[in-house]
Amino acid sequence: MSRTPHETPLHSPGDHSDAAGVTSDGAAWLASAGTYPRSMLALWEEHPDAPIVLPCGSVFDVVNAPAVFGRRMLDRLWDEGPGSGPVAAFRGRMLLFAAPGTAARLPSLLGWEEWGGRGQAVPPLLCHGTGDAVTVPALNGDASPAGARWLVGPDTRHPWLPGPEILLWAAVRAARSAVRISIFPPADQDAKVYDVSRRR
Repeated sequence: MSRTPHETPLHSPGDHSDAAGVTSDGAAWLASAGTYPRSMLALWEEHPDAPIVLPCGSVFDVVNAPAVFGRRMLDRLWDEGPGSGPVAAFRGRMLLFAAPGTAARLPSLLGWEEWGGRGQAVPPLLCHGTGDAVTVPALNGDASPAGARWLVGPDTRHPWLPGPEILLWAAVRAARSAVRISIFPPADQDAKVYDVSRRR
């Protein structure tokens, strides 16, 4: 089932664009993960450049991958699969937002695949679920000193989130493609644009 992104951006005073793709509905969804959503939204209205720590497990889980491998997973999801949920870059890692319960299930699915043979190993994926928290980038689209920024910004109050089976599929495809890829990435690898209207 396809959907189109909502079009109400969250702007700070003086903003004229929504480079991050984070809409007011997307901000409300992120805030719903916290204990005090209204206070969080008020904070973001006053300080849209502030990153914030959110708990995982109830609204979303997060799969945290090394940047290059995470980019390959993201490319597989968009080029060959159903698209992705929100995705952020943070401290040289890729944060893929996933359906609650993914953090508990994905490691066992990866173990079932018996990785390690013939160079098809998936690098360590950190799975954040119940009891964990993650830092999300600022909503205004400005990259922080740590390089935190949204690659696919939240754009609705009920975003589609991939589950463990879809992320397993993306990891398998990314690992297989890594074996055939040159060690030199293309010069414009950061210029990839993901069409959120294709997300299912």
